[in-house]
Amino acid sequence: MARVVHSYDDPDRFVAGTVGEPGARTFFLQARAGARLTSVACEKEQVMALAERLDVMLDEVARRFDREPATVTGVDDTDPLEQPIEEEFRAGTMTLAWEADAERVVIEVFAVVTGDQAELEEADPVAAAMESEDSEVFIVRISEEQARGFARRAVALVASGRPSCPFCGRPIDPEGHICPRANGYRRHVRE
Repeated sequence: MARVVHSYDDPDRFVAGTVGEPGARTFFLQARAGARLTSVACEKEQVMALAERLDVMLDEVARRFDREPATVTGVDDTDPLEQPIEEEFRAGTMTLAWEADAERVVIEVFAVVTGDQAELEEADPVAAAMESEDSEVFIVRISEEQARGFARRAVALVASGRPSCPFCGRPIDPEGHICPRANGYRRHVRE
């Protein structure tokens, strides 16, 4: 079986979004070009790491090419994910690159792997991605401005979840949580 590639060059839209209530949200990366739509499920931490790494990479590109960092112009994309949300696969390894000739950010998201492939991925993620022919990959090529917009939306999306406990840093549910730093005392969100 050949690898399935979901590729988007300069998509109309590339965003991170969620489905569900804080504490039970499912995170997605979603790209749309015309009528074609791809949604890939991922973890909150993956969304945050991608946003942070995009900003770091773009700052470094600006520094190396001795220019001002790209900024988002226009209104932020705050619209919900587009429907229907059909999960193509669950995200595993992600790579991030800069194509200097095209001045594009390239994001590759590989499907989660299991068994022997998982062991190879742990030892050498690049070799595992090259060797796995039956996995899926989501590839998006976007401008610096789109990447900054994605990162800004992703940071806001992650921050919009449950508040963190000031003592242990774990999320606090509406009914509170048992804080390990407070000897089991149930902490509540103050309003």
